[in-house]
Amino acid sequence: MVKVILQLYPTVRAEGEAERTRLRPIGRNAERYQEAIAGLPAILKACDDLGLWGVSTIEHHFHSEGYEVGPTPGILNGHWAALTEKVRIGQLGYTMTAQSPIRVAEETAILDHLTRGRCFVGFTRGYQNRWTNVLGQHIGARATRSDKSDDDEQNRILFEEQVDLVLKAWTEDSFTYRSKNWQFPYPEDEGIPDWFMGEWTRKLGAPGEMDENNIIRRTCVVPSPYTKPHPKVFVASNASVETVEYCAPRGFIPAYFSKIDRAAEYAGAYVRAGEKAGRRYAYGQNQAVVRWPAIAPTHEQAMADMLAFSGDIFRHFYVGVLPGALEKARNASPAELADMMERSGLFSNGTVSEIRDEFVNQWKALPAEYAVLIYHYAQQPADSVIENLRLFMEEVAPALAEYTKYDTAAEAAE
Repeated sequence: MVKVILQLYPTVRAEGEAERTRLRPIGRNAERYQEAIAGLPAILKACDDLGLWGVSTIEHHFHSEGYEVGPTPGILNGHWAALTEKVRIGQLGYTMTAQSPIRVAEETAILDHLTRGRCFVGFTRGYQNRWTNVLGQHIGARATRSDKSDDDEQNRILFEEQVDLVLKAWTEDSFTYRSKNWQFPYPEDEGIPDWFMGEWTRKLGAPGEMDENNIIRRTCVVPSPYTKPHPKVFVASNASVETVEYCAPRGFIPAYFSKIDRAAEYAGAYVRAGEKAGRRYAYGQNQAVVRWPAIAPTHEQAMADMLAFSGDIFRHFYVGVLPGALEKARNASPAELADMMERSGLFSNGTVSEIRDEFVNQWKALPAEYAVLIYHYAQQPADSVIENLRLFMEEVAPALAEYTKYDTAAEAAE
């Protein structure tokens, strides 16, 4: 069975562009945000009851327009952990070029304990310059479009270093580290002198954490994760084969925000990169395809839902990362906008049978182990999200099962 993940993009509801303008900045509207928080328990219960594999959210900052108000995924995850019993909780994900790796390691380890291993962790590189550049300023991070520019290369270097530090914090009882961005401890070469509880740290702390001269020499991050060696890791990827080749040797799960033909190319690169590192993956295994599906009794209603729940954000936000789409979308009619959304390869709308046929055709090309379904709750009401999930789990997911029966001999080496 394909493993289905609900990805919630927290959106502050507005009845069209006029109301969003009247309530500007609606992203700070406390009443509307409370409205969104109030519907989460019903969605989380449905995820448990319907048998979804996971539910996740984003890290996005400064969305004054109210489109994706998700600055603290860990706090939402902690709330969700208390509301659920079976479904896995995570995020896709922490933008590591704008984060402290130690804080991410600590926070996710605690989430893993709160869920007793029902936690997964997502990492992203950061493509929105409005906030990636601001929050990543102290390590020189800038947002990237995976365009091979100097900023793109620097972003990748920083991302990989930050993730490596999270892994160190998760898996090593103590460590030292030095680069132009970080030192552990600080300063790494001198250590930290005159630690006031030195005698007890020497006796009770991590071996080697403190030397005989009362100087802290190593950094010990607590707690370690509940899951050993660490929770499953997802990494968002939409335009970079380098990200896919980075994930495979580490056992990370790439999530493809891509048309199916490009994602299929990435899947082949993932398998080849895994083989070079001694990890054997079946084609599609340990990989995720990301989609925005809208399911309704008629095709016309599904298209209307797609436009009502995602058309505004697509016209004003998503087209900014699609070449040549910004001006075209500005004056597009509803039918033209729907066509643009469908041509992106990420959005789809239709009846149950139409969506099932579309997903089956895509899984024939790339039998991904995971399907990530994105919904703009609360622009899309909770009951509509739940009904879409029900239809997908009961009518669509079973049709994908035959494509995700991987040979156990091809499973990735642990």
